[in-house]
Amino acid sequence: MGRVSVIIPTLDEATRLPPLIAALRREPEVAEIIVADGGSADGTAAAAAAVGARIVRTAPGRGRQLSAGAAAASGEILLFLHADSAFPAGGLAALTAALDRDPAIPGGNFRVVFDGDSGFARWLTGFYAWLRRFALYYGDSGIFVRRAVYRAIGGFAPMPLMEDYDFVRRLERAGPTVRVEDPPLVTSSRKFAGRHPVAIFWGWSVVHILYWLGVAPERLARIYYPPGWRRDAG
Repeated sequence: MGRVSVIIPTLDEATRLPPLIAALRREPEVAEIIVADGGSADGTAAAAAAVGARIVRTAPGRGRQLSAGAAAASGEILLFLHADSAFPAGGLAALTAALDRDPAIPGGNFRVVFDGDSGFARWLTGFYAWLRRFALYYGDSGIFVRRAVYRAIGGFAPMPLMEDYDFVRRLERAGPTVRVEDPPLVTSSRKFAGRHPVAIFWGWSVVHILYWLGVAPERLARIYYPPGWRRDAG
């Protein structure tokens, strides 16, 4: 019987979602796939249900969607994935093996590789690897956690921005986390398209500094997301 509940927050992902769900359904360790949909208008929920996912409907906002999906989950381990991920064969086996090696490990994430063969995608992959050395990682790297630990540390907060950073800070305090090195998780670089690496690093730094200074996540979201930005892509 599968041990891992996979939670995927979505907003208008009808095209990308079915291949991800198909890949997950081939993993013996999967207990269920929960799609927490934030009001898609392109048939995302129907497309997900057609390939075997459970649907949880909620108001938009990734933090709110992740929280709702986790509340509906029954697996021993929770894995939170972005809909634009490409999940590798054997990924759940590697995840469960990493947790089984030490019951003190509360969770962790995957080594993430950004898609595309451009220098920009390689830079992003290296930047994320560098951040992980400081125990910094984000939702697009596939955060996983034991369900008991998730509940003990309070779960995802319904924040419009920084919900993954907020959660990871609490997860890191729960014990020594682990990164699954092989196989890596492949994710889309679409949210960075057309942006210079320096601008990305600067924007990332500003948002984090303001967050540390106590600026409300609602205000940070207005700063981070320019007009016309697809928030589901960020």
